[in-house]
Amino acid sequence: MMKLGNRYEFHTHTLLSDGELLISEHVRRAENLGYEVISITDHADVTNIDEILSKIGEFIKSEGQYYKIKVLPGVELTHVPPQMINELAEYSKAKGAKIVVVHGETIVEPVALKTNLYAVKSKYVDILAHPGLITEEEVKLAVENNVYLELSARKGHSLTNGHVAKLASKFGANMLVDTDAHSPDDFISQEFAYKVALASGLNSEQAYKVVSLNPLNFIKKILDL
Repeated sequence: MMKLGNRYEFHTHTLLSDGELLISEHVRRAENLGYEVISITDHADVTNIDEILSKIGEFIKSEGQYYKIKVLPGVELTHVPPQMINELAEYSKAKGAKIVVVHGETIVEPVALKTNLYAVKSKYVDILAHPGLITEEEVKLAVENNVYLELSARKGHSLTNGHVAKLASKFGANMLVDTDAHSPDDFISQEFAYKVALASGLNSEQAYKVVSLNPLNFIKKILDL
C-alpha cells in the first residue's frame, strides 16, 4: 500500500457544543495519535458563533504554542435556515474561522431541504459535511465553488458515503474523509480513513487522493498559501 502520510482532521466537536472533551483534552488526544492538523468546528448558529470562535482563538493564543499539532478554528453551521448559510458563513470568516463546515442533509437527521444547495452556492463555505442524497446539480456547484464534500466516518452519517463518492467522482468534486468526532473514541487512524474511502466505492488511487493529497490541497485553500 502507498504511504498514506499523517492524518488531517477538519470536522470535530468539543464541550463548546455537544462534544465530550475540553479543547485541551481533545487536541492532546489527536496529537498523541500523530495527527498533523485538527480543526475545532463546534455546532453553531447565530447565537454562538462569536463565543465559539473567541474560545478557540483564546486557546490557540495561550496554549497552542505548546503543541506540535496545528489547531485551526472553525464552526459547523448546524440546522440553520438555508437562506442564512451564506450570511453566517461570511460572518464566521470575518470573526476568525479558518474553516466553515455546513451540516449537510444527512438522512439520519431532519435537516432543512436546500441546505446542501445553499451551502455549495456559498464562496465562504469550505466543507459540506455528510451531504446525504446530494443531487447532481449540487455536486456540480460544489465543483464550481470549490466546496469539499465529506465522506463521513460517523455512524449514521456514513450510510450515504457510496452515493456521495459516486457523484463526486463523476463530476470531479473534491472529497475528504472526516470523523465528525464528538468523543475520543471517534478519532481514527490514517489507515482507517483510507478504508472508509475504499468502502465508499473508490478505487485505491482515488482513496489515496482523498485521504493523502486532498487534505494538503485543502490546507493551501483555506490558508491562502
